[in-house]
Amino acid sequence: MRGAGPDGARRNRPRVGGVCVAAAVLIAVGAGGCFAGSRADEGGPVSASSSAMGLLGLSLPWPGEGQTSILVEGLGSLGSKGGRRPVPIASLTKVMTAYVVLKEHPLGDGEPGPLITVDERAAQEAFSLSESTVPLREGQSLTQRQLLELLLLPSGNNVARLLARWDAGSQEAFVAKMNDAARDLGMTRTTYTGASGIEPTTVSTAEDQLVLARQAMGIPVLRTVVALRRTTVPGVSGTVVNTNRLLDRPGVIGLKTGSSSPAGGALMWAAEAGSGTKRRLVLGVVLGQRVDTTPEAGLRAALDRSGALIEAVRDALPAVLDSRGQVRA
Repeated sequence: MRGAGPDGARRNRPRVGGVCVAAAVLIAVGAGGCFAGSRADEGGPVSASSSAMGLLGLSLPWPGEGQTSILVEGLGSLGSKGGRRPVPIASLTKVMTAYVVLKEHPLGDGEPGPLITVDERAAQEAFSLSESTVPLREGQSLTQRQLLELLLLPSGNNVARLLARWDAGSQEAFVAKMNDAARDLGMTRTTYTGASGIEPTTVSTAEDQLVLARQAMGIPVLRTVVALRRTTVPGVSGTVVNTNRLLDRPGVIGLKTGSSSPAGGALMWAAEAGSGTKRRLVLGVVLGQRVDTTPEAGLRAALDRSGALIEAVRDALPAVLDSRGQVRA
């Protein structure tokens, strides 16, 4: 895949032992303690619910910069940190691009969808050295499913704009749909200005992006695509590799990387935690890691810090769930 940066623009992880974390949570719950947390928009340590989930959240290795928000599907929030000021989100934007495309053109998991013809603009953009692109040829036909893979795995900006034009006739008209979708989902601190995320004027918060993550993982075909470590697409040379290297870790099943100098490193992630019938989907968003360094450095930080969070949740969550997969009373 072409491009100068890891994900869309040119330019001592702590381990928390599961036994210690679980013990701290259970002791606190047994003592009747609770943590209401500080308000997230005040930039305090962590805001979380007054429950065992909030107490578990206290034990996590929260990044010391940017914004982070985490929830366990069906159980609730593990907390948020870093405030609610809208910040650039880079290629996390492409999750909304995929969401809108699938909302307008639904696909069943395993269905290829309609053929889409690569236009001259997408083919020319493939040669850009200032952004992440996928090598496409004018007149080439690819299925909707294949283009979704090229959008979300290598983070092709030219693919994002091609899908926008295919759906709405222009990127501008498509962006209006993106903002309508964000409004419908209650993402009140989010503004999209492009389909790819290269624009620093596309801004959101970790909490808003977590809302989108829940929606995205509820779409079977999207859930399947973001879990792919690699794929091959006829007409596209070589193996297409996912920029999300956390997929090599146990339990990680998505979602999307983002990086640029204005945005720093970002990651919307999904993992499964628990054991047996008690397994739960855990979703998280990390934004603004190492802003104003390089996209590569920012993305490394976002991946490393998200990995530490996932590991800590996977270690601790089983101890706070009962045999039905619910939080212990």
